[in-house]
Amino acid sequence: MHPIINIAVKAARRAGNVIMRHLDRVDRLTVENKGRNDFVSEVDRQAEAEIIAVLRAAYPDHGYLAEESGAQPGNDYRWIIDPLDGTTNFLHGYPQFGVSIALEHKGRLEHAVVFDPHKNELFTASRGGGAQLNDRRIRVSAVTDLEYALLGTGFPFREQEHLETWIDTLRTLLPICSGVRRAGSAALDLAHVAAGRFDGFWEFGLSPWDMAAGCLLIEEAGGLVSDLGGGKNYLQNGNILAANPKIFVQMHERLRAVLPAALTG
Repeated sequence: MHPIINIAVKAARRAGNVIMRHLDRVDRLTVENKGRNDFVSEVDRQAEAEIIAVLRAAYPDHGYLAEESGAQPGNDYRWIIDPLDGTTNFLHGYPQFGVSIALEHKGRLEHAVVFDPHKNELFTASRGGGAQLNDRRIRVSAVTDLEYALLGTGFPFREQEHLETWIDTLRTLLPICSGVRRAGSAALDLAHVAAGRFDGFWEFGLSPWDMAAGCLLIEEAGGLVSDLGGGKNYLQNGNILAANPKIFVQMHERLRAVLPAALTG
């Protein structure tokens, strides 16, 4: 395992320990509303502080983009951090939440860790080194026909401007696939595409920390990732399509037929 991944794993596990210590006392946590359907708890902040402390001790010159503390400048390396992806799930005791940590160098993703502390599942990837789940090599699924594909998605729950468009995408994909799941943690959804549990995934309006690590996991597991127009601006515009290569082509074709030009251009 790459030394940088070892440090990121240490940081993710520290955050996971914070999260799991509080899982049985969520009713006593301090929770704030950052916006519509967008919550932050003291656990988010404590977990993020643990991550940054570990990373900063090892790499004091690196920059950061973290969900709760925002951007902090550094050198050509930047960590992209979501300390608790799936906060709403966590606050309800629903066991689908995780820690997402990615490192980019000059704008290119190089290392990724997604940790599910509830299941003790650790997804890791380094560019050119493949993707692993608990040190076992993983690959995207081998499903070739959308008819047999299980897809993941997320609702545009924070901003309602894309709700009708998302309903159109669901309407075009749901009748021709095996099923669609909405679990509530994009980081884990993307990790599950990398592991072959989902055959494809799409969502609008994500933030970079929701998907940076998961995107590299998928690419290193043999999958494809793009924005909804087929380009590589998903970290910038927040709109993402990810799947194994065969399902990616079929999803992209059907999504383009119903999406407005503003989302595909």
